[in-house]
Amino acid sequence: MNTDKPLRLFFALPCPPPLAGSICRWRDAQGLAGRPVPEANLHLTLAFLGSQPAHTLDALVQLARPLHTDAFVLRLDELHTIGHGFACLVPSQVPPPLSHLVGQLHAKLCAHGVALDSRPFLPHVTLSRETAPGPQPRPPVFEWRVERFGLYLSENVGHGVQYRELSSWPLTAPRG
Repeated sequence: MNTDKPLRLFFALPCPPPLAGSICRWRDAQGLAGRPVPEANLHLTLAFLGSQPAHTLDALVQLARPLHTDAFVLRLDELHTIGHGFACLVPSQVPPPLSHLVGQLHAKLCAHGVALDSRPFLPHVTLSRETAPGPQPRPPVFEWRVERFGLYLSENVGHGVQYRELSSWPLTAPRG
């Protein structure tokens, strides 16, 4: 990898492919306006790092390795339009292990000197961009057992943007 070229990076929870397929079939059946996010790109961002020098990649991998939290079930049960027209599935209740993981990750990144968005963390899976505001259909409950998180590279390719997992870490089995 070219160590001079900046990399567009983010930490995320990958949406399992069978669930991503179900979500996209539901989204497409609703006729949501906007540009749909490709099925392979569905994820929940934990921390968006933006453009980072390639030579920091190893340090970012090392930074995430000691993070620990229990695996958990993520229930996406609401559809909201956030930001500038992003139709997103969001949980009505944020699982405590998700908040714990994000808190640990953000603390480590800030200590490492990575500037993060100052807005509060809002867990969401973006379904489409450039969606007009207005009433949204009520989604079914989509859920998955979150057992790992990863560091991803966002790459521009001929047909759009592709996300590539660079590294991942397991979450621990819940105690009890």
